[in-house]
Amino acid sequence: TIAVGEVAAVVSDMKQKKVRPERRNLVSHQQVLKCLAEEESVLPISFGTVAADEPAVQELLSEHRLSLLAQLQRVAGRVEMGLRVTLNAPDLFAYFVETYPELRTARDRLFNGGGEPALEQKIAIGQLFERLLGESGQTYATQVEEVLAPCCVEIHRNAPRDEREMMHLACLVEREAVSAFEKGVLAAAQLFDEHFAFDYSGPWPPHHFVAVDLEV
Repeated sequence: TIAVGEVAAVVSDMKQKKVRPERRNLVSHQQVLKCLAEEESVLPISFGTVAADEPAVQELLSEHRLSLLAQLQRVAGRVEMGLRVTLNAPDLFAYFVETYPELRTARDRLFNGGGEPALEQKIAIGQLFERLLGESGQTYATQVEEVLAPCCVEIHRNAPRDEREMMHLACLVEREAVSAFEKGVLAAAQLFDEHFAFDYSGPWPPHHFVAVDLEV
């Protein structure tokens, strides 16, 4: 560690000026952050941040000391827990047809008339499906957040990676409340049918709740 007052940076020596984002390097970076987060309050720095030498690190800490302290105080004793919920129905469109009468009516109107539907009709029903998909994801996330709220300090919604991912939540949790969070996830899962998969991870450093931008 290199310390300036109450703030310290955890560093390691390296010969090259840049570090490649190879899997082994990324994994090492994450493992160090995870181990630190289990013991102390951590502000994660972006992978690939390289300073010239120890005085350069001290200068950075001095320059940003007040900002770093404020953010450390905000996340003190807290960790980030992640939650991804995916809808693993074999046919996503068919699942929504059965769930939403609006989409079922539009589907029946499209194909019951006989003949090949017009391109505009196909586009319209596709847009309806996309709208319902997005709206349902927001509704599902709200339901889950209501269950998790008592054990979370703050919840951040990330954009889903694909259409099957209904939500991707980052949750700021007191370190002592991690077990309560895990129980909350199980309770929230009871609100959904067997097609929904709940996958939580952590504890992690609070990536989504701090903004550390150090120009080296």
